Amino acid sequence: MIDPNGAVVCVTGGARGIGRATAALLAERGARVWIGDLDADAVAATAAELGVAGHPLDVTDPISFQSFLDAARADGPVDMLVNNAGIMRMGPFADQALAGHHREIAINLTGVVNGVHLALPAMTERGRGHIVNVASMAGKVTTPGIAVYCATKFAVVALSRAVRAELHGTGVTLTTILPAATRTELTAGVSLDLQPTLVPEDVAAAIVRSARHGRREVTVPRWLAPVGTLEQAFPEPAVESLKRVVTRHRPPGDYDADQRKAYLDRAGP
Repeated sequence: MIDPNGAVVCVTGGARGIGRATAALLAERGARVWIGDLDADAVAATAAELGVAGHPLDVTDPISFQSFLDAARADGPVDMLVNNAGIMRMGPFADQALAGHHREIAINLTGVVNGVHLALPAMTERGRGHIVNVASMAGKVTTPGIAVYCATKFAVVALSRAVRAELHGTGVTLTTILPAATRTELTAGVSLDLQPTLVPEDVAAAIVRSARHGRREVTVPRWLAPVGTLEQAFPEPAVESLKRVVTRHRPPGDYDADQRKAYLDRAGP
């Protein structure tokens, strides 16, 4: 297990939301934190505000990801990597641009593959390290209107589980974090009135705790753990009916375009 105090920790998508909250809490615990984000200006601003180090990062590009990890290694071997970067596009699957689906997969899934693949060799060689892959309860429960987001998070859960089995006996741990809907820019303009919701600090606390306990999968909040199993256990038509009630029968992927504009301008439609 990893003691954050003095540990070198890399956080992707660290300029905003869950990544920023995680970096802030890790820094409070004495970690030497490096944040990476595609928005170089936001990285610099957040790093200065939190008193951590920042580096531009495109998680979809292995060369960029390697450069990020190499920069952090100026402080010592990377003890912990938090794969947090992600985007969520919304709307009926067939109505959205195929290029947008590909970009969402590249960030949410390929970015995690890149991070785990590049960080693991040094960790296994040292016999020490911790990786956190931030998935979502959407990785257990499908939601109309965010089909590709769900697919990427299901994939992150499966990837993490398979790699974890390979890590047995290496001294390296891998935790998958599955938060409920979190009130960040990613959910801007989305009605969450009948869903359990979190603030970024809730998820950050679970991420930081995982460094010490190394549990395999952690839902946030913990009481949501059985929900994915229930979806598989009940007949699909019944589950679909329940989802329509929870979303108040709104169209799949419905959102307030004005409230979501700033996010879409940055992340893409």
